[in-house]
Amino acid sequence: MQMNQQELQALLEFLSSSDIQELKLEGDDFRLEVRRNLPGPAPVLMAAAPQQLAAAQPQAAPLAPPPPAAAAARSDLVDVLAPMVGIFYRAPAPGEAPFVELGNRISVGQTICILEAMKLMNELEAELSGEVVEILVENGTPVEYNQVLMRLRTS
Repeated sequence: MQMNQQELQALLEFLSSSDIQELKLEGDDFRLEVRRNLPGPAPVLMAAAPQQLAAAQPQAAPLAPPPPAAAAARSDLVDVLAPMVGIFYRAPAPGEAPFVELGNRISVGQTICILEAMKLMNELEAELSGEVVEILVENGTPVEYNQVLMRLRTS
């Protein structure tokens, strides 16, 4: 079975308007699992061939309502946004020190968190230098595409 991006988009749109709670679909070169309205913080989307789904994630119809908006951003702060859907981790491993804490000064290229997507750990590096003044996501929490993770006061 083959599935292109348009077919995946149509499937996700259908699922978002249906009362289906769980779907598993496997093809020759992919595996798709979608769960929603189950106990837990957010839906799960996994695939064995992430290159097919990576381009579709930002345009895909949401399976759950978007996360609550964070408090209005102050003009002197810069938002650090999630570049993908995933699980937010503040430290490289359980029990280890977080990459950044409130009040830390960070520099360009410094790892500030990990986003786990489809069992891959993606280190998120700072694109700006500055001071961490807000961390808006709890460790181990699912995040959405473009969700504000933290705020910096740039230097």
